[in-house]
Amino acid sequence: MAEVFLRRLTRWQAEQQREAVADVYVEAYRGVAGAEYADRQGFLQCFENTVQRPDFDMVVADAGGLVGCLYGYRAARTGDWWEGFRGILPTEVEERTASGRVFILTELMVVPAYRRQGISERLRTLLLVRHTTDLVVAVIKRDDDLGREVLRSWGWTKLGDFDSGDPSGSGWAGSARRAGTGAPAPGELAWEGWMRPS
Repeated sequence: MAEVFLRRLTRWQAEQQREAVADVYVEAYRGVAGAEYADRQGFLQCFENTVQRPDFDMVVADAGGLVGCLYGYRAARTGDWWEGFRGILPTEVEERTASGRVFILTELMVVPAYRRQGISERLRTLLLVRHTTDLVVAVIKRDDDLGREVLRSWGWTKLGDFDSGDPSGSGWAGSARRAGTGAPAPGELAWEGWMRPS
């Protein structure tokens, strides 16, 4: 197996590599047979929107071709991102949101042949070195056992639940597309929010 190198991509580089990133997506999430084209197109639309978000940041794992990536963006200060959150947000979360210090991880992908080799941890370390003072959060679908396993292995804690909808607008929360599930029922707790320990 080829040695894996990590590198950070600028917004422009991410846009130039969108097809290679989509290839990683299709391989990493192998959805319902025959739905690959629709899954890929849906991913590319979400990726295009995410790349345009404020302070988009991305790192990739390369082993003679992309084998993984992690990316995210800074949440808007308006707090709209927290709509649908069940419960009371901790004061620290509200303060950091208002001051523009919340960074949302929206996608982690590693192709199956390169999993369980520490690549996700290496990607996380490189990406978050720029966000040491930020509150870093991720949202996963409630049935995303692999995502939950990764976040727990990183020492992250569950912040709370969200109603149906897509809190982050893309990324890990996009796992509903991957799972091929329909839209959740109104009021259903469909998403979990996780945060990096302070």
